[in-house]
Amino acid sequence: MVHVYNCHPFASQHIVAAEQEPGLVCCGGGALFVVSAGGCKIEAYELQREGCPLICRFSSMGSVLSLRHSAVGDYLVTIEEKNKATYLRAYTNWRYQAAEKTRVGVRLLGHLLRGSSFRGAPKEQMEIIEIPLFEPPLCMACCSLTGDLLVGCAKSLVVFSLKRQTLSEQLSVLDFERVLILHIQGWSPSQVAFCAGYIALQTELEVLVVKLTPRQKSSPAAEEHALLPEDIMTETKMTKDGFSPLHAQEDFFLFPKHQEMLGNEAQECGVSLVLEWTGMEFALSRRFAPDFFQGCSVEETRLHSLQLHPMFTGKQEEASISKGGEPTCMFVFFSLPNTGYMYSLKNTVELVSTYQYPEKTHQAVLSDQFLYIITRNALQCFTVRCSAVAARVDDPYIDTTMKACPPITMEVCALRIQLFIGLKVLCQDGNQIVLLTAADVDSKEDTERTARRNTSRKTSVCKPTEPADSGHGWNLYVITSVSTLQLYREIVEYSKRYEQSSPSSQSCVHLLSEGHLLLRTALLLQDCESAERAQLQQAFQESCAHLGDRFSRFDKKDCHLALPYYKMSGLTVTDVIKRNMSMSSVSTGYGKGFIFFLKHSLYEETMEELSKDMADKVLEIFSVAEPAQLPHVVSSPSMLNADPDCAVTYLRQLEACGAPSITPSLCMASLALRKGDLHSYRQQMDRHAEVLCDPMLQVYGFIEEPKLLLHGRGKAVLPTILSQHLHDTQEGLLVAAVVALHENSKIRLEEADLFFQVHLCKDGVEAASSPQLLVDFWEALLVASSHESIIQELLFRLTSIYIDRITRRDHSGVKALKTAEDLINSCSHYGMLYPWVSILTPVQFSITHDHQEDLHKLQSLLCGPTLEVSFILPLLEQLSDSDCTGLSVHVLCATKLGQHETSIDRLLDRCPQAIISYANHELQNDKLSLWWQKLFPEVCDRIRTAGNDNTVLLSALKETLVVAAKELNPLEFLDLLPDDGTAHFFLPHLLECSQ
Repeated sequence: MVHVYNCHPFASQHIVAAEQEPGLVCCGGGALFVVSAGGCKIEAYELQREGCPLICRFSSMGSVLSLRHSAVGDYLVTIEEKNKATYLRAYTNWRYQAAEKTRVGVRLLGHLLRGSSFRGAPKEQMEIIEIPLFEPPLCMACCSLTGDLLVGCAKSLVVFSLKRQTLSEQLSVLDFERVLILHIQGWSPSQVAFCAGYIALQTELEVLVVKLTPRQKSSPAAEEHALLPEDIMTETKMTKDGFSPLHAQEDFFLFPKHQEMLGNEAQECGVSLVLEWTGMEFALSRRFAPDFFQGCSVEETRLHSLQLHPMFTGKQEEASISKGGEPTCMFVFFSLPNTGYMYSLKNTVELVSTYQYPEKTHQAVLSDQFLYIITRNALQCFTVRCSAVAARVDDPYIDTTMKACPPITMEVCALRIQLFIGLKVLCQDGNQIVLLTAADVDSKEDTERTARRNTSRKTSVCKPTEPADSGHGWNLYVITSVSTLQLYREIVEYSKRYEQSSPSSQSCVHLLSEGHLLLRTALLLQDCESAERAQLQQAFQESCAHLGDRFSRFDKKDCHLALPYYKMSGLTVTDVIKRNMSMSSVSTGYGKGFIFFLKHSLYEETMEELSKDMADKVLEIFSVAEPAQLPHVVSSPSMLNADPDCAVTYLRQLEACGAPSITPSLCMASLALRKGDLHSYRQQMDRHAEVLCDPMLQVYGFIEEPKLLLHGRGKAVLPTILSQHLHDTQEGLLVAAVVALHENSKIRLEEADLFFQVHLCKDGVEAASSPQLLVDFWEALLVASSHESIIQELLFRLTSIYIDRITRRDHSGVKALKTAEDLINSCSHYGMLYPWVSILTPVQFSITHDHQEDLHKLQSLLCGPTLEVSFILPLLEQLSDSDCTGLSVHVLCATKLGQHETSIDRLLDRCPQAIISYANHELQNDKLSLWWQKLFPEVCDRIRTAGNDNTVLLSALKETLVVAAKELNPLEFLDLLPDDGTAHFFLPHLLECSQ
C-alpha cells in the first residue's frame, strides 16, 4: 500500500530554450544534454544557473540512438547509427566547444595521437574515441563511482575501464581499456546497469544482478582456464538455457511463472558461468509473467528503468572506489508499468520497497531521497528507504535503547502528483529534474481534460505554459527540488493537521518518520557545508523529539521507541517530563511510552539530577502508573532532591497494598538517614530480620536494588549515604552485599575496588595502601566466587597484600572480618597448615597478632590446592628468609615447586627441629627415597661437624633410621651405614631390618 500526501517537494520550474525538438535527453555533472530530433546535433545546457544557458553545441558523427553521461571523467558515450551500421563512441573534453573551438580529434580506443597535435603547448580540443566491438551495441551504462563503461550486445557484455593517460607534464587524456567480456547465449539485454562491480541485466520480463569479484591469479581455476594475460582481457561465458520470457513450442505458447531468487539461490536461474581471472557472485534473479488482466499487451508489460544506486555514509571522496573503499549500501531498482521494486544488494539481499503506481508509468529514476516516475500526464514523487537501510549497516546501535530509525518495511508514500501534458522523458541530476513533454495531437480530448484538472488543482509550482512565440507541441522543463529543511518543516505542519483531526491515526507518525528519514539521508551523505549541517542536525534532533512525543503517548507494542528517540533528541529528562505534562496529566493518565522512557532513564547513571519539584512529580507519576517501581525510583541518584517524607508516604502505601518486602524497608531506612533520623533507620533495618530471622534477607534487598549502596559505573562509582553508614556500623553486611552484587553481575571487580578504595575509605588511615575493608571484600569474594579467572586474580591480590604487610610490619590496627581459621573452615582455597609449618612459626610467635593472622592466611593459601606458586615468585623477592616467618614462606613455595632437596638443606641449616615433621609430611610416595638418599647423609654430616651432643640431630637421625630400616633390605641398609659409625648405635635398626 502506498500512502498519498499532498506535500510540495518541487520548488520551481522553468523551460529550457532549446532551438530544435529534442529526440534524446540526459543529464549529469550539472549539465543537460539534448539531442535534436534529427539525431546528429548535441546541445549542452548548464543546469545550475538560472535560465539554463547554453554551454556548447557540437555535432555527432552519426545519428544518436542512445546517450549516457559519466560524472567521473565528464565524458559522453553514445550509440550511433550511420550508413545502417551501429557504432559506440565516447566524447571527451566536450566543454572545450564552449569557447567555439573547432578542433576535434578522432581516434580509436587505445590509440593516442602522439603526432604534431601534441607537440609544444597542450591544445584544447574535443576528442571522439571510437570503441570497436565484435557485435552491434544495444545498451550501455557508466559506473558512477569509477567511470568504467559497460556495453550490452546481443550475445555479450563488455566492460571497459576508464584510464587517464599522461602524455606530458601539462597534458593528460582519457582513454578506455577493455578488461572483461561476458558471453551470453539466448538472452539479449534490453537495458544494463553498472556500479562498483555490480552488473544488472534486464530483458522484457527478467532481471539478473551479479557482482564481479577479483580472483587470485595463482588459483588452480585461473591457471587452467587462462587464455589471455590478466592485464589485457578476461572472458567470462554466460549460457542461458531456455530462459526467454515467451517460448513457442509447436502450436501453443508457454509463459514463465513469477520467480524471485535472492543471493546464492540466484545461481538456479539458468545462467551458467565459466570463470577465469574474475569471479562472480549471484545477487538477484527476478522473473515476471506477462499480465493481460488489465488489458495490456506483452509490449506494455515489459520492465523499464533498471538502475543501480550506491550510497555512502561517510565522505564520498574518502570512501570512493578509487581509494579502495566501497559503498555502504547498493540498491537496484527496476519497474513494471504498474509496480516498481527496490532491492538492497549488500550483506543480505532483500526486497526493500514495492511501489504501486496509480497508472501506467513510462520511466522512473531513483535518488538518495526520492523515487521519481512519469506517467502519461503526471510527475510523481515517492519516498525511499535508502537511508533506513544505510543507517542499519553503518550504526550497530540502531534499533537499541540508544538509537532508533523508522523500519525498512515502513510503507512508502507519494508526496506529490504534479500534472503535465504528454510526458515522454525523465532524468535527474542532483536536486534538479528534467522533463521532456510532447503533446499528442491525436489526443486533443485528453489534453483538454488534463488542462482542466491542472487549473482546478492547487499546486506548488507554476502551471506549465508554452512560450508565447512558439507553436510547437513540446517543451523541456527543469524542475528544482525544495531544500530538505523546507520540505521537512512542511511535513511536520502536515502531520499536525493529521494529529488534530485524528489523534489515534498512524498517518501522523508515518509523516514524521518520512521527515526523519529525509533529514537522516542528508546527514548520512555529509556533503553539505558546516552551517547547513548544523541546521540539519538541529532539525534532526527536533524530529526525534516529535517522534518521541508520539511514541510516548502510545499504548501499543512500539511505545518503547519513545526511549531511543528522546535520547537522540538531545532533550534533558526534565524537558521530556515537561513536554508530557503539557500533553497529559496524572488524572488523565500518561502513555506507556513515556513511563517506559522515564523508568529506563531513572535506571541509567547518566541522567541529570532532577530538581525537587521534578523529583516529587516523578514520585507522583509512578505512585499512580507503576507503584511497584517506587523502590527503584526512590533509589535513583537522579532523585536525591526528592522530598523524603513524600517518598516514605508512597512506599508505605506500596507496602500496605502487597506482601511485606525488604526493598521498600531498605529504601525507607536510606531516606531516614537522609533526614538524620537514626531511630527510624534502625527500626526499618531490624523489623524484617526479627520476623524472618534471616541474616541474608537484607542482602537480597540490595541485590534487587543496587543503587541503595552505590551510584554510577566505571570511574564514577560513588557510595550512597546508606553504604557510608554501613561502613561505620555494619561492615560485614556491606561486604556481603557487595559480594552478592558482584556474583549477580551488578558490579564488576574493578568497580568494587574503586568503590572501597577510592571513595568509601579515602579518608581513612589506609588511604595509601589497600584498606582492610577491601581486603575483607576480596577474601569474602574468594569464598563465594566460582569463576576461575576471578579466583586467580583474587589469589594474586591477596598474596601480594599478605606479603606486603608481613614485610612492612606496619598495620592500621583494623581488625579483619575473618580470621585465618574462619577462612580455612569456609573456603577450599585456604588449606590447613602443615605440621612442620606450625613448628617454624608457632601460634605464640614473637610478632603482633595482626601479622600473625596475615602470615597464617598466606601460609594457608600456600598449603591450599589452588594457588599457582609460579605466579607469585616475583613477589617473594621482597620477603627475606632471614627469620622463620620468611623461611616458612620460601620453603613452602620451594616444596610446592618440587624443590625438596633445597628445602631439606634450608631446614637443617635454620630449623632442624622441623625436619622430621617436614619429612613425614612431604617425603612420601615417589619422594620416599629422599629419606636415605638425601636426609640421612645430610644429618650424618652435620653430626660429625657439630659433635654427638646435638640432640636434635641425633633424634632426627634415629627417626631417619627407623624409616630406612622399614623400607630397605639388610644389604641396602648396610651400604647406607657410614664407615666411622658406632656398631651398637645402628645394630637395633639392622636387626629390625633383618626381621
